[in-house]
Amino acid sequence: MSAIISISNLSKTYEGGFQALKSINLDIRTGEILALLGPNGAGKTTLISIICGLVSPTSGTVTVSGFDIIQDYRQTRREIGLVPQELSLGAFEKAWDTLRFSRGLFGQKPDDVYLEQLLKDLSLWDKKDNELRTLSGGMKRRVLIAKALSHEPKILFLDEPTAGVDVELRKDMWDIVNKLRDSGVTIILTTHYIEEAEQIADRVGVINAGELLLVDDKDKLMKGLGRKQLIIELKDPIDKVPESLDSYAIELADDGQELIYTYDTQGKSTGITSVLQDLHAAGLTMKDLNTTQSSLQDIFVHLVQDNKSNA
Repeated sequence: MSAIISISNLSKTYEGGFQALKSINLDIRTGEILALLGPNGAGKTTLISIICGLVSPTSGTVTVSGFDIIQDYRQTRREIGLVPQELSLGAFEKAWDTLRFSRGLFGQKPDDVYLEQLLKDLSLWDKKDNELRTLSGGMKRRVLIAKALSHEPKILFLDEPTAGVDVELRKDMWDIVNKLRDSGVTIILTTHYIEEAEQIADRVGVINAGELLLVDDKDKLMKGLGRKQLIIELKDPIDKVPESLDSYAIELADDGQELIYTYDTQGKSTGITSVLQDLHAAGLTMKDLNTTQSSLQDIFVHLVQDNKSNA
């Protein structure tokens, strides 16, 4: 799959010496959903702002559909729709007027049919003539999304789009995101709701302290870095793990009532059969068995903690 955005050796150092980005290299594929995860201050918003032409890079290059973001600013900006974190809207504007103006600002011909459908998809049609100051925070967020899509961009950036909004809006928005992806739009989102990235993203990138730690297909990432655990509930609690089980990665939990065995899903053998045999040989009686697999959040926390410890 071809890259619609190519980022090469991108760095950003602000006045005062703070380095927000450190030599970022990333190709974003046409038509994918890429989730960028990272703690506050990791560099996510700076990266988006540079690609969108809102912040100048210190060094490196970015191309959008083959056009340079600095030399061909007008062309690249026309390709992009941005939903920022902040609710930046004129208080006395009306939803319909702000959408028509935004579409024209990017040089697109009027298309009221498209804008009407956009407002209906975002449950905003009945609010189209309301002044924006009269809308709730959730409704204003919907208007920002509609505004970003008003000129039919090929790329949509969603910077913490569902932070502080209602569940209904999240559902509406992810429905629209899926429709856009199906139509070929490339979507890049940052989010603190890691479960959303786990549900919707094709690939996941992890940023911390200005460094891109990892970018990989979500399923491959979870399969490769995710842990599986066998949770063995004992009939009777024990004080410590028997010495005969020391060769296994087994922890004692729940006041001695559970044994937790962590194993590698990619290994030739999980070792589960041997564990259960040695458990029986040690005179322990099982009450129940369960398995769990680490989530994307577990992987994210692990990667960030490793990055901090190696800094």
